[in-house]
Amino acid sequence: MKLLRVEADHPYNVHIGHEVFSLFMEDYRGLLDAADRIVVVADAQVAKLHLDFLLNYLKEFNVSVLTIPSGELAKSVETFMDCHTFLLSEGCSRKSLLLAFGGGATGDVAGFVASTFMRGIPYIQIPTTILAHDSAVGGKTAINHALGKNMIGTFYQPAAVLYDIDLLRTLPPHEVRSGMAEVIKHAFISNEGWLLELLGISDFSKLTADELMAHLEKGIAVKAAIVEEDEFESGMRKYLNFGHTLAHALEGHFGYGEITHGEAVALGMAYALYLSNHAQLDDFLVWCRNNGYPLEKLQEVSFAEVLPFMKKDKKSSKGSLSFVLLEKTGTPFLETIEEKRAEAAYHELVTLIGGI
Repeated sequence: MKLLRVEADHPYNVHIGHEVFSLFMEDYRGLLDAADRIVVVADAQVAKLHLDFLLNYLKEFNVSVLTIPSGELAKSVETFMDCHTFLLSEGCSRKSLLLAFGGGATGDVAGFVASTFMRGIPYIQIPTTILAHDSAVGGKTAINHALGKNMIGTFYQPAAVLYDIDLLRTLPPHEVRSGMAEVIKHAFISNEGWLLELLGISDFSKLTADELMAHLEKGIAVKAAIVEEDEFESGMRKYLNFGHTLAHALEGHFGYGEITHGEAVALGMAYALYLSNHAQLDDFLVWCRNNGYPLEKLQEVSFAEVLPFMKKDKKSSKGSLSFVLLEKTGTPFLETIEEKRAEAAYHELVTLIGGI
């Protein structure tokens, strides 16, 4: 089991490895004992697979469970209000504890609920996907709006992150693919050697548990270091949005859940790499093809269709187009791109993809 420390405004530990839930009765026994109510907000699919496993570690406590829709469908106003209704009906108070059990979407909505219920109660992130190695760390919480992704939310740090990698064994291929896009994103913005190592992977199914955990540790370490420098995204934390300007636009266009977040991020990174004239663009496109990322989705969408969504991106202002680009691997920067240049680059990338 590995331990990483996040020195945010409210510091906390991230635990990753095997038998991590044993820490409920060790490091976090005091937190559970102090809670008048303990509520698990669980992804419905994750609950079917792993809820009994989690509850076995909490059997000394009176725990209530609310299941919510899987994936991005959870990040709605309706689910947000359902969670508040459940907490109120269970007699929760400001001394209650919430456990977010699921992937990134579950963590986002449950964290937002924790941050707003009676003006804030403690919560623990219990990620169950590769993708959530990114979203579970850093304290960003949100739900979606029809006009934009993650437009309603807060910064609210968890009390801890407990990441048992044994739960990842049940992930379907599209979820593994989704998560590995965020892993390679962290490499692009931080480390050339690590990036080349990841670009050498042509079949995620051949990764051993230890190899996967090593990559996840590196990703979490990158995220934690940036959060410590810029917790509330006033500067360098925006670099974590590499690939996300187009990604969020694609999710908005296709409909949340029609393309996974990580798949959209992979397409967004390809676009950002093209805008950056990055040396590894061709290698990255081959990596995407080898690992099943739907590059062809870009051929289905015109620039005009994604432009309104990109103009609503949180990094943008006054309708400008703002992108995280790379001077080189490990050196990200933020740049405003003129609309005509952005459109030309989009069409050129689509043409390039068609020739692969």
